[in-house]
Amino acid sequence: MKGLGIENACILAACVFLIGSTATAQTPAAGSAERGKELYLAYSCYACHGYDGHGGAGARLVPLAMTVTRFTAYVHNPRRMPPYTDKVLSDPQLADLFAYIKSLRRRPRPIRFRCSAASSPPGNSTTGT
Repeated sequence: MKGLGIENACILAACVFLIGSTATAQTPAAGSAERGKELYLAYSCYACHGYDGHGGAGARLVPLAMTVTRFTAYVHNPRRMPPYTDKVLSDPQLADLFAYIKSLRRRPRPIRFRCSAASSPPGNSTTGT
């Protein structure tokens, strides 16, 4: 089997470099969940979204299906909540809020029990036998 050759090796190296730099450029800096919690409380996000992010008067935040970029854009220009422009909450602050919301636990699904005469313990029959 022949080697790549200098020209193909250079093209391959350039592609690897471009893919790596693009991935790095698109990855936003991680926010601080601790600072995000402080902001969540200070801006009274809990009043609409609940202390645990599971909703109330406002939308349920947990689980949050947005990226930090989409979250930031939405909070700056929302459809169904007061806008928090970048003069009110900066992008780094919203990254902190995002990190906090992502740290909130999902509520476990409720356990649903099904009762039927066939599954009743002996002596608890609804037919009187």
